[in-house]
Amino acid sequence: MKIITSSRLLPVFVFASLIAFADHHQEPEGNRTASSRDELTEKDALLFLQESELSLKKLSKKVNRAKWIHANFITYDTSSLVAETSAKKTAAVVRLAHEAARFNNIELSDDTRRKLEKLKLALTLPSPMDDEKNNELSGVTTQLSSLYGKGKYCRDEKSCLSLSEISATMATSRNYEELMELWTGWHEIAKPMRPLYMQEVNLTNQGAKELGYTDTGSMWRSKYDMPADDFARELEQLWRQVQPLYQSLHCHVRAKLGEIYGDERVPQDGPIPAHLLGNMWAQIWSNIYDIVAPEQADPGYDLTGLLTQHNYNELEMVKRAEKFFTSMGFAPLPDSFYERSLFTKPRDRDVQCHASAWSLDSKDDLRIKMCIRVTGKAFSIIHHELGHNFYQRAYKKQPVFYQQSANDGFHEAVGDTIALSVTPGYLQDIGLLDELPDASKDIGLLMQMALDKIAFLPFGLLVDQWRWQVFSAEITPENYNKAWWELRKKYQGVEAPVARTEEHFDPGAKYHIPGNTPYTRYFLSHILQFEFHRALCDIAGNKEAIHRCSIYNSKEAGGHLNRMLEMGSSRPWQEALATITGKHEMDASAILEYFAPLQEYLDEQNKGRQCGW
Repeated sequence: MKIITSSRLLPVFVFASLIAFADHHQEPEGNRTASSRDELTEKDALLFLQESELSLKKLSKKVNRAKWIHANFITYDTSSLVAETSAKKTAAVVRLAHEAARFNNIELSDDTRRKLEKLKLALTLPSPMDDEKNNELSGVTTQLSSLYGKGKYCRDEKSCLSLSEISATMATSRNYEELMELWTGWHEIAKPMRPLYMQEVNLTNQGAKELGYTDTGSMWRSKYDMPADDFARELEQLWRQVQPLYQSLHCHVRAKLGEIYGDERVPQDGPIPAHLLGNMWAQIWSNIYDIVAPEQADPGYDLTGLLTQHNYNELEMVKRAEKFFTSMGFAPLPDSFYERSLFTKPRDRDVQCHASAWSLDSKDDLRIKMCIRVTGKAFSIIHHELGHNFYQRAYKKQPVFYQQSANDGFHEAVGDTIALSVTPGYLQDIGLLDELPDASKDIGLLMQMALDKIAFLPFGLLVDQWRWQVFSAEITPENYNKAWWELRKKYQGVEAPVARTEEHFDPGAKYHIPGNTPYTRYFLSHILQFEFHRALCDIAGNKEAIHRCSIYNSKEAGGHLNRMLEMGSSRPWQEALATITGKHEMDASAILEYFAPLQEYLDEQNKGRQCGW
């Protein structure tokens, strides 16, 4: 999976999206059955949930269709419609969450309590009930989003570069000064965000406390079916498992960068300057593969060339990916999927080309939106996106409160689990590849994958580490930037290429901070996908190394996978995990097993080098 500014997934049901019109409906019956908190009962809670679910089901098609139309017909009017519904959304979500919070201290069944918690935790930034403060928070979040969205680096009045243009240059340039200029220029956009972010933290913490949480960070961590502090410790334990592999990769990459830029610019005993890794945030490093590639980098085949050679077009790529799932026992997608999805970029209008998976009716109206090109990368992404669609359909029978993945890391992990099975063996099985490459060719493929997936892990962890500490006031506004770079150094082993002060607000240069998108889900998905892959390979009877395994054609693996998907979020994620792995705890050892050949290669390469920072 390529990490992007927002998830590719458009869930079947996201409370923050589906109740945009809820303020037009009557207050649920359950809210009118008692005059005080002390009088509320289980019956009141059930009535409240029943009325809420009926309203939400009616709203889901309207909201999702509005978003679909906007994504496929980007005009002033469709943008305005989406903006209007978004403005109504915040107040509606806050109202329902606060109604759910009325039952906090009432004795309820486990299932009723879980549904109410799902309703409360649907909020990302809980607003205070006070209308004035709610409007203030809405204004602040809009300003932050606008500052990022309009952000550009301007050398002068006539020469301005967007982030996409900057990123394209950073991916290919090997000019130290040019990379530093672009890195520094983009980070300037975040300076005005600091006072707004301080204001946002204060307001949303008030909202979280009104809902019964210590602060917003504690509320975010409470979504994971375990005490908030225990969840934070769980993440650290997973990181400690994968840290040695990351440090080996870091050591090798630093040495190769030193050969290009010199040890004076890339000291061989310290952090790597953040602008040299081919990505604005040094979160993925695959753009510098040419610098660090092993001698045996040639994988032995070119997937893009094979697709062209076999006359694949965009639609045939999608149908081939669907056959992956039907080979595992899943029912085919409905005809409406092919009638209503967007597979190619229209010539007559602007659309959002970013790949995404949709379910518009919480049942069978499944679609993908993607401007497909006949490339090997797109072929893998299609398999990933259909993973989301099959997940969405699997939990359609669950109550609307549970129509989401077991935790927010599962959806991305399932999509990536399927993409991990796009192996040379799979390509041979479907007739694209005649002969399997020798195992010696695997190092290049594993290196390229590690530069994405292993390099990302510490960044995936630290973004929310910083935010949680900000919400809890462990990091104060006077130390926002200092603490950010301390975490970057601690986990990633990277540092800013130029001096940074508290005049700067470098966290804001990453979309998910001003965009208020939780980030831990991406760290979890990178752990879980390998755990799922290994377990499903074992179920399928795989005898090869797991990086060569594909679960294509395995009905046994498909059965186990479907049982987990059907659960949605109706049970704690630990139970969903055990459905496939047999264990209730996450375990990062599958990553180490997957990349074991690369670890051996890195150990050999790093002999005589001083690793660490």
